Amino acid sequence: MKISDLIAPERIDAHTQAGGKKRALEILSELLAKDAQALNRGQVFSSMISRERLGSTAIGSGVAIPHGRIEGLNYSIGAFIRLDEPVDFDATDGGPVDMLFALLVPTHCAEEHLNALAALAQLFSQAEFCDRLRQADNAETVYELLIQADKDQTQASA
Repeated sequence: MKISDLIAPERIDAHTQAGGKKRALEILSELLAKDAQALNRGQVFSSMISRERLGSTAIGSGVAIPHGRIEGLNYSIGAFIRLDEPVDFDATDGGPVDMLFALLVPTHCAEEHLNALAALAQLFSQAEFCDRLRQADNAETVYELLIQADKDQTQASA
């Protein structure tokens, strides 16, 4: 799964005030639900918070990839926020999180879900890429960085 298939500029916020983990997930839920006909904010939030209760989706170095499965969803969808002030996300490295890429997939797409999570984790484990995202001034620049990274990953694996 390519990141360009998941993300759109209207589901990116480069300057977000959250105050905490729960509020960050609420903001992501709003971004995801506003652009998808089959989703509502409560359903999205419930899916992501249920997954968080199983263990933090923070992967370290200030990044989290909250995710969930949604019954009735026909395609995978993503959203990205960068927080102006990092929040505690119960990360295994003990550090706060300032970048979150949320992923929702249909309930029947287990393999697609795992592949997308692996690709996102690989991308966000690259310190230089994360630094560029943190320096981006706006959602459009973040989108361009995500799409370019997606192209670079595709070319590298070809």
